[in-house]
Amino acid sequence: MRIGFALPQFHHQAFEVARVADFARETERAGAASLWVGDRNLAAVTPRVGYRGQGTTIPPELNPAADPFVLLGVAAAVTERVQLGSHVLIAPLYPAVQLARALITIDLISHGRLLPGFGIGWSPEEYEAAGQDFARRSALLDEVLDALRTVWTEDPAEYSGALLSVPRHHAPLKPARRPHPAVYLGALSDRALRRVARRADGWLPLCVVPDYVDIPGLVTQRASLDRWAREAGRNPADIDTVLRDNVSKGAGVRSVANAIRLIHDKTGIDHFMVDTMYEVDTVEQSFLYARELLTLMGAE
Repeated sequence: MRIGFALPQFHHQAFEVARVADFARETERAGAASLWVGDRNLAAVTPRVGYRGQGTTIPPELNPAADPFVLLGVAAAVTERVQLGSHVLIAPLYPAVQLARALITIDLISHGRLLPGFGIGWSPEEYEAAGQDFARRSALLDEVLDALRTVWTEDPAEYSGALLSVPRHHAPLKPARRPHPAVYLGALSDRALRRVARRADGWLPLCVVPDYVDIPGLVTQRASLDRWAREAGRNPADIDTVLRDNVSKGAGVRSVANAIRLIHDKTGIDHFMVDTMYEVDTVEQSFLYARELLTLMGAE
């Protein structure tokens, strides 16, 4: 199994971003397989839609949020082996050219270790702040993905869609990984899973360990994804899975290790991203948690 960890980005750890380099370096030395960021453009005071599209509240842990691109760049500069991923960037919030440029830069710094993961988010206020139409976010994601591939692979590059366009421009700077980094997508609904099946290199589901682990749901979703991939003429084995595990408040390290083993045994998922922002307050505590978990999981 491959065990990765969220970089210090949210909640109390956001105020210790000066220690991100230390966390990335030491977690890699401890045996981590990957390091990850999420994305929160803002957390509205009176949200019209709540966390993950449910209710009308957002966890206060998401109020302070450090910049994901800066954190990935810092981690890329001080590590040599770990993969560097986003689980997930809300792609429609960003101009396609700027998103492509930021990710190319991170991929080059890391010598091709970037795993960019994208989603559409659930917050109307985030779209409002970015000047984008929340109601058209799904269609906009598809066009952003098309534009990214164009900028990443063509020179000169140009893209024209119904919702966005990129003028013909010089684009000689390309990612280290050719033809471009593997693209991962978050997906819960059937519509989103069909998008993964058609066009993604990986799927990014999530769970809460150990309190809420829907193993039958993960198995069913993956079976649907595989079926739709075959219908699209793709080999399901070419579509990777990285499961985000948000650690429940008060969860002991051993209970999280046991939950990960159970998920692996029942689903075959072998890459896990562990986020401790709900459980620990400091970067030091986050590193100690990561080191203990890696020891329990047998990381070398």
